[in-house]
This record gives sequence, C-alpha cells and structure tokens, in this order.
Amino acid sequence: MADSMVASFWGPVTSTTELCEENYAHSSYIAEFYNTISNVPCVLLALIGLVNAFRQGFEKRFSVLHISNMILAIGSMIFHATLQLLLQQSDETPMVWEILLYMYVLYSPDWHYRSTMPTFLFLYGAAFAVVHFFARFQVVFKLHYIGLCFLCIPRMYKYYIQTKDVAAKRLAKLWVLTLTLGTLCWLVDRIFCKKLSHWYVNPQGHAWWHVLMGLNSYYANTFLMFCRAQQRGWEPRITHLLGFLPYVKVQKPEKRE
Repeated sequence: MADSMVASFWGPVTSTTELCEENYAHSSYIAEFYNTISNVPCVLLALIGLVNAFRQGFEKRFSVLHISNMILAIGSMIFHATLQLLLQQSDETPMVWEILLYMYVLYSPDWHYRSTMPTFLFLYGAAFAVVHFFARFQVVFKLHYIGLCFLCIPRMYKYYIQTKDVAAKRLAKLWVLTLTLGTLCWLVDRIFCKKLSHWYVNPQGHAWWHVLMGLNSYYANTFLMFCRAQQRGWEPRITHLLGFLPYVKVQKPEKRE
C-alpha cells in the first residue's frame, strides 16, 4: 500500500509486490510491520523442530529442512521490512528451494539412484535462482510454485493412508487445515485489499498467512519425521511440548554387539 507520513529508512518502495498493509505505519525502519514480525513464530517453530531432529538422531535431510524453514522466514522478514526489489529474491527464491527439499524428503526413500535426485534438484534450484533474479516474473513464479506444491501432495497422501497412528494422522490433517486457512487469508488479503484498508482494524491477512504457513511447515516436518522413523523401525510416537506442541519421540532398537 501507499507509504504513510512516517519517514522511510529504506527509501522508495521498489519491489514488484506490495501487500495490504500501510507502509512505515509503525516504524521508519520497517516497511510492513505486521508482515515482518509475523515471521518470528515461523523461526521459533523451525528452531524447535531442528533441536528435536538433532536430539532424536534423524538424518541430516531433516535438519536441512528445518534450517530452510528458518532461512525462508528470515528472508521474508528482510523483504517485508524493506520492500526493495533487490531483496525480494530473499523471500521468493527460498520458497522454491524449500519445496524442492520437501520433494527430496518425500521421494528419496524409494529412489534407487541416490545421487541423481539431489543433483537434479540442486541444479534446478540454482538455475531457478539465476533466471528469477534476471526475469523478475510474478504470475509465472506463483504458478510455478503452486505446481511444485502439487507434486508433493500425492506422496503426502500415500504416507497418510499408510500411517495407522491416530496422533500422526492428526498432524497430516493439521497440515491440510493450516494450508487451507493460510491460503484463504492470502486470497482475502489480495482480493479485498481496498475494502479491508478502510476498516478501522486491518485483519492483516498476509501476516496470518505467515503464521499459518509456519505452523503448516512444522506439522509437515513432524509428520514426515514420524513416517521416516517408522520406515527405520524406530518405534516413533507423538508427544507434546508444554502440553500442546506435537513432536516426534523415537525408541531406537539397541545395537547388537
């Protein structure tokens, strides 16, 4: 949205995307205040997942996945705080890299040629970053990202129907719920921005999109960790941190001497 009367530390807005929040309304250092701070829960959730992956001894791919969630959230904070075209890449490129990581985690257990998939996905992600940096496409970027997300859904559904544990299946349902609610918040914020901007209180739909997608990533990661632990015979179970935040706890078989 158009800048407020507060002075802009970062200068004129140059990004190709602006959301339904008044620029520099609360600070001269933060262009979109709520869209920036709403990424903090995403970082914290990814950090909790990372610590659990280390403590439970999961494969490095899950640690990298949690770290990618943090990088995406931090990149989003940088972009929304500045709304500079040069820094827009810090939000959009990690989105694609993250979904490529999900594709690897989802499909790698049944992929017989171990080096081909990570090599292809790495080259694809690098090529996308270069092309997107110079092309700055908007609609094509969104369609491309949605297409990659759809490639993950069949595999997630396969894991869901193969899982018998009720608590684990609930994680998959929460993944679908947060994705649906987050998408609705994003669409309402984009489509009805002119009307929402005249409300006494802006519902900040894009900020809620960040929070819900942070939860979405956490639920997806936890569910995938549970499925992987089952594949390895680690006897996983879902328990809760502070009584409400689910995480995976495993019981690995004792090594025979």
